[in-house]
Amino acid sequence: MTTFLLQAPGQGGGTFQLIMLGGIMVVFWFFMIRPQAKKAKEQKKFIDNMQKGDKVVTIAGIHGTISKVNEDNTVQLEVSPGSYLKIERSSISLEWSQAINK
Repeated sequence: MTTFLLQAPGQGGGTFQLIMLGGIMVVFWFFMIRPQAKKAKEQKKFIDNMQKGDKVVTIAGIHGTISKVNEDNTVQLEVSPGSYLKIERSSISLEWSQAINK
């Protein structure tokens, strides 16, 4: 007659599951959260350092030159000679603005 050792479900595998869950969380943070936080920090720095004469593109695709930076988080954008738009600073795209200034 043979005797089998039976383990109760969940015994011995709990530590491995915790390690795997921790590993998944680290990978998620490294590939998802960290890059987004870095991009948001760069966007904020770009918006804070805007000045008169910068060529920019809005997230709506409007190209123009900053003619005035206002204190109420808006800028006056010259889209064609003598034609101005007042827009929010946050509506200016970092990636597109960098692309046209290369």
